[in-house]
Amino acid sequence: MPEYKYPALTADAVIKYEKNKIVLIRRKNPPFKGKLALPGGFVDNKETPEQACIREAKEETNLDIKIIKKIGIFSGPDRDPRGLVVTVAFLCEPQKKSEAPKAQDDASGLEIVPFSKLASLEFAFDHKDILKRAGIIKNID
Repeated sequence: MPEYKYPALTADAVIKYEKNKIVLIRRKNPPFKGKLALPGGFVDNKETPEQACIREAKEETNLDIKIIKKIGIFSGPDRDPRGLVVTVAFLCEPQKKSEAPKAQDDASGLEIVPFSKLASLEFAFDHKDILKRAGIIKNID
């Protein structure tokens, strides 16, 4: 894994899958090892956040995705214990509905979770805030 200088830039994918469900991964590595997270990761040199989002989603979920829209930029100084990491989050969907997601690369597991269950789950980083901004989770404490 390359060493990243901080501040660093990442991209995260909120992948809508089926009706009112999203794809989440379980993190294989620290920080937040074993926690649920949105697929995503660091933007490589000479790569846009959009390209990183598509690449990371494929690497972690085996899904070829298309970006629907940008959800926002998340830059809280405490969102990542490794240092200042700014993320660009995107609302996405699979290019083909017949594709079966599977955990790979930095994901130790993968879950397809109904929107209605998301508010009660514990997430890595500020991914619950990203889901709230996307309008997928309502009324977060």
